[in-house]
Parts: sequence; structure tokens; C-alpha cells
Amino acid sequence: MHNSENVQVGAKVLILEPAYVAGKTGVVRCPEQLADGRLSDRWLIEVDAENIVVSLARNEFQVIN
Repeated sequence: MHNSENVQVGAKVLILEPAYVAGKTGVVRCPEQLADGRLSDRWLIEVDAENIVVSLARNEFQVIN
């Protein structure tokens, strides 16, 4: 189930995984919502200086502000 662990929409994060975006920063946009309307345990992160949004588990990024 959804566990925020102090993650807030708009928070700046350091991406730890996956490798193709590791080390980059991003912004939390929202918790990921499943097709049936339930929230997953993942977050949608917009990667800075890239034109992509990634879905990451809480252990794949670190809040930096």
C-alpha cells in the first residue's frame, strides 16, 4: 500500500536507480495511480534536464530538500 515516508509532491530528489538516470536530480510529481484507481507504492518523478518521467520505488530515490 502507499507509504509516503515524508515524500511530498514538489520535493527535489536524487535518483539512485535505474542506471540510465542514476545520479540525476528530479522533482516528485505525484504518487503513481493504478488503472483501478488505487495508489501504488511508486512515485512519478520528472527528471531534470531530460524530457522524461520515471516511475520509481521509494528505495530508488532520495529526497534532497
